Amino acid sequence: MTFPTISHLIESIIGIYIPLPIQTFGFFIVLAFIIGHYYINKEFKRMEKMNIFNPIKIESSKSKTTLIIDYIFNGLMSFLFGYKITYIIANYNSFSIEPQKLILNSEGNLLLGFIFLTISIIYINYTSKKSDFSTTKLITPSSLSLNFIFVAAISGIIGAKLFSVLEDFNYFIQNPIQALFSFSGLTFYGGLILGTICTILYARKYNIPISKLADVFAPSLILSYGIGRLGCHFSGDGDWGIVANFDNKPIFFPDWLWGYNFPRNVIETGIKINDCVGKYCYELPQAVHPTSLYEAIFGICAFLLLWNIRKKIHTPGVLFSIYLIINGIERFLIETIRITDKYMFLNFNLTQAQIIGIGIVIIGLSSIIYLNRSKFLWIYLKNKA
Repeated sequence: MTFPTISHLIESIIGIYIPLPIQTFGFFIVLAFIIGHYYINKEFKRMEKMNIFNPIKIESSKSKTTLIIDYIFNGLMSFLFGYKITYIIANYNSFSIEPQKLILNSEGNLLLGFIFLTISIIYINYTSKKSDFSTTKLITPSSLSLNFIFVAAISGIIGAKLFSVLEDFNYFIQNPIQALFSFSGLTFYGGLILGTICTILYARKYNIPISKLADVFAPSLILSYGIGRLGCHFSGDGDWGIVANFDNKPIFFPDWLWGYNFPRNVIETGIKINDCVGKYCYELPQAVHPTSLYEAIFGICAFLLLWNIRKKIHTPGVLFSIYLIINGIERFLIETIRITDKYMFLNFNLTQAQIIGIGIVIIGLSSIIYLNRSKFLWIYLKNKA
């Protein structure tokens, strides 16, 4: 079954519809980051015990720049909260169905917004005067794990959206607000590229070795990807494959795993479901391969592999290189049964994800050779002798 919102999921379990402003895809994205943080923090602590990561000396001070950022960010958030809160409460049923639409429109209470802004400024001014001093302290990398997740999450979502906009620029021109702020249409490699860049920049701030940090992230990245794909599947966000031919179905595959109609899909694509009332009343006319579910299963299996071999690999960066190879191969293969635009590349019709996947596999293999160059050189000389 497909569940456009968490309310639909709860209704299927207990038979009562409870209006909640939580979309299924967004819920699984948040769940992916929470579970990913758990394993990243766990791996940080293991490596700290082995002295692979050492405590970091930092100077804690409240600069004028930091204080200005606090005023701007927290003040803006407080104003928006006050401006929107009464309007959201008064229109809660609509908010539970389309939260982005109500948050992004111009309706609200200007006076209450300024009241919350004033309270925020007074509070920031009070706390900054109490903590106006500089200190030097030691922190562990594991204590920064939540910060890493926050940096990776924000930059990853922005990168995923930017790549999605570039993939379908015409849709962005026609519906800029929907294209930028909807939960659907996130491109994985866009998130991986920008998320990686921002995470590296943050790590350099604390002089954390990038290759070791990458190994910490590798298992959680593939697991979080799998959990996120569950969100794609259960919401029916359009990330599915070609029409399934049941004549070719392997005997051990259940029908729902081979082909699925995605009833009540969140993008409302297909034909109208009989006797269905309200939003999300469409299903596909033909069963298609649930490729997002295949990727979810693969992601969880790949996580188990990386998590179990991580202690056996002692060259920093190699575990992350294996992750790149696994991810690139998976993306290349799954694209063969997905409905995606293709481009000519070296006389082959390939999707954007397949082209990037090939590049990632090459980077992963090259990294393993480079990181183990002394070992490979020794094997080469031994064979020569």
